Amino acid sequence: MQIKEQYLRLHNRFSDGKQSGVPIDVTLEELAKALHCTVRNAKLILRKLVDEGWVDWLPGRGRGNYSQITFQAGKEQFLLNLVIGLAKSGDYRQAFDMLGAYGDGTQAKERFLDWLNGHFGYKKEEEAEGAHTTDTLIFPVLYPPRTLDPALATFAFDSHLQRQIFDRLLNFDEQLGRIVPGVAHHWEANRDATEWTFYLRKGIRFHHGQELTSVDVLFSFERLRSHAENKWLLREAETIEALGPRVVRIRLRKPNRIFDRFMCSVGASILPAHFAGQDEGGFWRLPIGTGPFRVVSYSKHRIELAAYPHYYQGRPYLDGVDIVIMPADCDPESIGFTSVLHTWDRHRQDEGDGRGAGLRLGCTMLSWNVNREGPQQSEAFRRAVRMILHPGEMIAELGGPRAIPAFGYRPDESRGRVIDPIRPERVKSALKESGYDGAAIRLAVYDKYKDDAAWIQKRLSEWGIRADIQSHRDWEDADCTVSSIVLAEDEVCEIESYENGASVLRLYLDEERLLWIKARIDDALGAENREDRRMTFREIEQYLRDEASVIFLYHRHLNAFLHPFVHGMSLNPLGWVDFKDVWLEKHD
Repeated sequence: MQIKEQYLRLHNRFSDGKQSGVPIDVTLEELAKALHCTVRNAKLILRKLVDEGWVDWLPGRGRGNYSQITFQAGKEQFLLNLVIGLAKSGDYRQAFDMLGAYGDGTQAKERFLDWLNGHFGYKKEEEAEGAHTTDTLIFPVLYPPRTLDPALATFAFDSHLQRQIFDRLLNFDEQLGRIVPGVAHHWEANRDATEWTFYLRKGIRFHHGQELTSVDVLFSFERLRSHAENKWLLREAETIEALGPRVVRIRLRKPNRIFDRFMCSVGASILPAHFAGQDEGGFWRLPIGTGPFRVVSYSKHRIELAAYPHYYQGRPYLDGVDIVIMPADCDPESIGFTSVLHTWDRHRQDEGDGRGAGLRLGCTMLSWNVNREGPQQSEAFRRAVRMILHPGEMIAELGGPRAIPAFGYRPDESRGRVIDPIRPERVKSALKESGYDGAAIRLAVYDKYKDDAAWIQKRLSEWGIRADIQSHRDWEDADCTVSSIVLAEDEVCEIESYENGASVLRLYLDEERLLWIKARIDDALGAENREDRRMTFREIEQYLRDEASVIFLYHRHLNAFLHPFVHGMSLNPLGWVDFKDVWLEKHD
């Protein structure tokens, strides 16, 4: 790699637009200066370049006389081959850096983007004489997963990958709208829903060959209870015991009539006991589960998954999934490859008016950190901001994946709701009541919400409210943040938004509010039917909306980009395709 960049550096410095094969006068001292090395090292580098056949060198006679260098390898093709090689190895950051440093005056970038368009997607490759066909899905993402540990799962992309690697006792079938067996083939609860018993399947094996038993379930759940983020799933578990190698019983302190739904959560995934004999750090470098795909490699540039042939629900059709992690600062708009970066966050207009079908179950919202001193301590101030940030106007001005104004978490409950228009006199009255003194509020956002943040900042400034936008890395100490809640497991994910140890609401709401919410959740879990639970959850939602601790903004489209020959396709509530269901065939 280094010698190739040295060739490009010399080509950039001395070719001066000349065609390949034209001798150029130069001294060794000039070459050394361009390479930032001594004359002796320049001679060594030059010898390597000659050996590679990339340059010809005719030394001058006598010290200080001009020699001649002839560049034989055309810069554009040489650079293109280099960046394609880097991309194939997963180093997209360096590929784009090389294009930026040496691509001027060439079509290398445009040709590289054309190559990327053909590189990403569904690949079907036949071996010699059609003996075997390999099916691979290759796609880019802008951000790597934060973790592959289900106990720490917080983000949708992380949860999606964890679902490909690990299994749970039970699964929720979105198509059927009900819980179906997973690792457990049967389960039952006592009359007051405080004792749950799960019966495990025989013959389920982890990726390293060990059979899954109740020992693995106990290890996973005891570990889960000690991890802050998702220990809420078992917060009322009094005892977890094995009644045999394939029977697990969990006793709860309080009734939970949807505890089986809790067991569908990705946080309740089953790991091999004692990390399959590894230390924990080593285990998470290449985690082992029983899911449809096993992890082949995991780095900051790339994640490779391979089909697990012994998956208990049947081998996936795909042989592999190659997830390419693009450089963190690669804005697809600025580097010019919007057609290449078809991640599942990209917007695709649904048929029709796009205002109903194809909406992500969840919403985007602004949350206030009431644990910090600042203007947001005033309910009147929060109400004023809620009136100023009119969701309908935000959607009309920004467009994109923003579909309909949010009145709460669920799009079906937001449809038909009318958001009051801005009434200047009410905004002024609320600001006056709050005693707002012009202090700046700190708004922390991820890059994906930068357009939302800029719109919010502009709107607030029109009312004399200053908002300073800062990096999401500082969101825990900010006054407010924009985030999304994805209700992949419906009721359970709504509870998670309040109880997950790393969730915005859990960290932004004060203890008094959280205790009240927890008590209402316990009431809901003990309710006999779904409608009673929904009424309780709506009560929590309405409380947060009325006091403006949360400002609901919009619901997003649920989108995907797919090759026309891809089958078995449906988006799960996380907004992703379950890789095990994807297949591709071309026929006449």
